[in-house]
Amino acid sequence: MTLALSTTLRTSFGDAVERTRQALAEQGFGVLTEIDMKATLKQKLGEDMEDYLILGACNPPLAHRAVNVDRQIGLLLPCNVVVRTDPADPGAVLIDAMNPQVMVQVADQPGLGAIADDATAALQAAIDSLDRGAGDR
Repeated sequence: MTLALSTTLRTSFGDAVERTRQALAEQGFGVLTEIDMKATLKQKLGEDMEDYLILGACNPPLAHRAVNVDRQIGLLLPCNVVVRTDPADPGAVLIDAMNPQVMVQVADQPGLGAIADDATAALQAAIDSLDRGAGDR
């Protein structure tokens, strides 16, 4: 099992972030949190890195179903989606969404399987829509 559902776009970082937010919204995900790793590491450690943004995405109906199965599942929510410049290819932006099937393996709760399947389908649809997006810019 892979850790992430991924795609690569050949566009600007800002455009990739905007397209990712839109793709997530179209699948019922809102972005609850945003962590700018580049800015945080520069501020806290004085270290430079490529553009790297973590979006904490949540689909409320799926999250509700999951916490009704196991209240501790909140430890694995929201679904993280990373938008990052590829350090090996500065013209490429990588989008990685957490594979919800990992949640099932970690939590070991049978009732989470169907929820993870639904979350995987929605996140995969968002990733796939980026691949089909309005053409890489």
